[in-house]
Amino acid sequence: MGLTPGRHGGDGARIARALGVEVSAVLDLSQSLNPVAPDPMPVLARHLDAIGRYPDPSAATAALAAAMGVDVERLLLTNGGAEAISLAAGELGGSVVEPEFALHPRGTGPRWRSNPHNPTGRLARAEERAAVWDEAFYPMATGAWTRGDDAVVVGSLTKLLACPGLRVGYVLANPEFVERCRRAQPTWALNGLAGESLEDLLAPIDLAGVAAGIAALRAQLVDLLARFGLVAAPSEANWVLVERPGLREALLESLVVTRDCANFSMPGVVRIAVPDAAGLARLEVALEAARDWLDESLVRRDL
Repeated sequence: MGLTPGRHGGDGARIARALGVEVSAVLDLSQSLNPVAPDPMPVLARHLDAIGRYPDPSAATAALAAAMGVDVERLLLTNGGAEAISLAAGELGGSVVEPEFALHPRGTGPRWRSNPHNPTGRLARAEERAAVWDEAFYPMATGAWTRGDDAVVVGSLTKLLACPGLRVGYVLANPEFVERCRRAQPTWALNGLAGESLEDLLAPIDLAGVAAGIAALRAQLVDLLARFGLVAAPSEANWVLVERPGLREALLESLVVTRDCANFSMPGVVRIAVPDAAGLARLEVALEAARDWLDESLVRRDL
């Protein structure tokens, strides 16, 4: 049961427990984080005393507003992107064009759209419009904080910062909408460690450099997969999609976890996060170990 795909990826720790191995032994490519992010641990360690105080998000909000170049009144920090989505959906409702991220509302309200699209990884065309843009991965794909439409934006910083357990997201919108979300938000939603460390976590982030670094690593990932007969669909995100039924299970033999896309109604497709150089080397070893299965599956597919 522990090896069954989770709904949202990030399955590495759960699978490690099911297999009785250390989490560090698993390469989790089911969660799509920034592979060129600075190590957040030293920064977080400097702020551990924050857990002894009730949190105050004001300094962190000001730091993010300055980094994004927006008025602080237009920004609300949240307990991860999930809370940002929940708050915006509570105010607006919403609808999607499938496939789309599972947490977005499926109603009859205004359109939501992830950008880059989750799961395909493609950026929205300039003429596309949405009432709510989910830009959790936008900075890593473009080197810019936001597309800048007159729309509500929800985002997730901890993918960019490569620390999803810290839980920092945001709503970016007109001040009146932000205030409505603030009133609906539980008190102390943003934890103290996140609030007091965010300015230092943001300081070394060069978005243009991040986007360029991810693009280079993504190209290496695509080339690596091609050497083993796996075709990655075009993507501008920090992941690629590969259609090959059984691939997730084959890579699990080497403790490499990928994201099963069956819950996007895409059976047989896996999402593979762009890893750093060490991750690419580890993935190559796993693919080599699965070479016989890969060759056989290719023959079966072509029959």
